[in-house]
Amino acid sequence: MTYVVTENCIGCKYTDCVEVCPVDCFYEGENVLVIHPEECIDCGVCEPECPADAIRPDTEPDMEKWVDFNRKYAEMWPVIITKKDPLPTADDLDGKPGKMEMLSEAPGEGG
Repeated sequence: MTYVVTENCIGCKYTDCVEVCPVDCFYEGENVLVIHPEECIDCGVCEPECPADAIRPDTEPDMEKWVDFNRKYAEMWPVIITKKDPLPTADDLDGKPGKMEMLSEAPGEGG
């Protein structure tokens, strides 16, 4: 099992999760975070820390696409281990459906 970041992180990018991760497996895009599935140790401490409920175990139905999504971008973006402020759009976009079209493939700053 692994944990993955899902669509609800897009446009929010809360980083509460990165501070509690014991293996630093979060990677930062311009407007979303991802978890590297091969680096995640399945401890689950990140899941309850996400205010947007965007972190899910891969054992839930239809999660394979999110495992692939997280793997793809984790291999392209810098690692993030320090909590930062969420995006200014976070409150407005939290829970909004259909955010994949808002995804930026640009890397974040990391750190």
